[in-house]
Amino acid sequence: MADYTQMWKDLNINLEAHDQLMNVLSQGYNQLFLSQKDRPDAMQYFDFVVSEIHGLRIQELVKAKEEGRKVIGSFCVYVPEELVLAFDAISVGLCTGAELASEMAEQYLPRNTCALIKSAFGFKLAQVCPYMEVSDMIVGENTCDGKKKSYEQFSKIVKNLYVMDLPQIKGESGRAYLKSEYERFINALEELTGKKLEIKKLKNSINIVNKKRKAVTRLAELRSSSPVPISGLDALLINQIYFNDDPVRFTAKVNELCDELEKRNKDKNGVSAINATRLLVSGCPMAVPNWKIPALVEKTGAVIVGEELCTGERGFSGKTNNSTDSVDALLDAIVDRYFNIHCAVFTPNSERLEMIKKIYKRSNAEGVILYNLQFCQPYQIEDGMFENKLEEAGIPVLTIDTDYSQEDMGQLSTRIEAFIERIRN
Repeated sequence: MADYTQMWKDLNINLEAHDQLMNVLSQGYNQLFLSQKDRPDAMQYFDFVVSEIHGLRIQELVKAKEEGRKVIGSFCVYVPEELVLAFDAISVGLCTGAELASEMAEQYLPRNTCALIKSAFGFKLAQVCPYMEVSDMIVGENTCDGKKKSYEQFSKIVKNLYVMDLPQIKGESGRAYLKSEYERFINALEELTGKKLEIKKLKNSINIVNKKRKAVTRLAELRSSSPVPISGLDALLINQIYFNDDPVRFTAKVNELCDELEKRNKDKNGVSAINATRLLVSGCPMAVPNWKIPALVEKTGAVIVGEELCTGERGFSGKTNNSTDSVDALLDAIVDRYFNIHCAVFTPNSERLEMIKKIYKRSNAEGVILYNLQFCQPYQIEDGMFENKLEEAGIPVLTIDTDYSQEDMGQLSTRIEAFIERIRN
């Protein structure tokens, strides 16, 4: 790894705290990922990405800014990457996946705030997220009341926070509202970049993002094989890197991996036993370095074969129709695609339950883990309802409420082992 000290200094990173974070990340990654047996060779690229996640990629973003491009940081899959790319800007996901600087965050937030929200504050206040510091605009989105109110406080500690409102009821009125918010976002991007939205660039950006989604969809479908050709840990990692890597390069590398996985499936070469218990995970997003649940599951010899998460199929499913010939029609297509992301913020939200069942069947899963971050009320309430309906359909369910700490690892391990034993029996 090159020496990025001066770059981090220029971005106002707290070098001591950042070194501590990266050391912990490196140790955890080595233990969880590099210790896996019979990993696909193409995973070496994604290992490299993680090793340079605050280095080479940030250097690329800094260089792009020097060339006049803008960087747009966001927390949510409802922020359309197609629109960002159409202005020759770069879309990056922001840090929210670890318990960090909680005491500092609690100067702005209640103690019983969702771990994801508190983590975003912690990364900023501790000055250890280069993606936040390099962003020309940070986009927050009102996917829940916790985020909505927290952005009032977040605006005090970050520069140029843009807040996007979202509908919470499906139907024509909700769709119209989402379109109006995307139109407002376009105006903000025009003001930030000094450029106008052009149909040629918008069609090209839609094409780039559609190809990226197609590649990770291909990966998801290849996991239905038995034995499974790739671990749930590695698949989740790819879904996480999805939000930060260069989209064209990322797409090419995922397709290289898929080529290898197709051969592994043909040769019956998997990463787990052919009779390994197969699980689907559904619920709250898992941002880097939140690998706790997949690690505990696969330590037992079971394997995760799908994710109905924002860092999973909820985030990348569906494509944007690119066949129309006007900016307004293309915007309609973008709205249609994003309006079909079945976040728990929507009420009612039966489509998400149907998506869980669809992925469960396609992936040949044998049980579902409903994963909730503590104090995330939309998912906790929704998953409580879903558990009953899935069990009634003959699908075994384990509901987990947790946070980013390691304190409940023993308890969770016991519950997961008991759940897997239930399925085997």
